[in-house]
Amino acid sequence: MAGVGKLLKQAQKMQKRIEALQAELAEKELEISGGGGAVVIKITASGEFRNITIDPELLKEEASLIEETILQAVKEASAQAKTLHEEEMGKATEGMSLPGLM
Repeated sequence: MAGVGKLLKQAQKMQKRIEALQAELAEKELEISGGGGAVVIKITASGEFRNITIDPELLKEEASLIEETILQAVKEASAQAKTLHEEEMGKATEGMSLPGLM
C-alpha cells in the first residue's frame, strides 16, 4: 500500500499548487484593447471582468459599430484570459501524473 500513500501525497501536493495558482490567477489582470484602442478591457486571468473603458470618440459612431467593437474586445479579453488560465494550470500539473486520472 506504499504506492497508494505516495499517490495520495502527490494528489495533495497538486491540489495545494492548484489552489495557490487559482488565487494568483484571480488577482492577475490583463489589459486588452480593441478597435484600435477605442475599447480597453481589464480582466483577471480567472475570467473576472474588472473594467471597461470606452473612448468618447467611439461613442460618436453608429450604434452597430460601437456594439461590434465592444463585443469583439470582450471576446478577445475572454479568450486571452482563458488561454493564460489554461497555460498556467497546465504548468502547475505537469510532472504530476496520477495513474488512471491523467
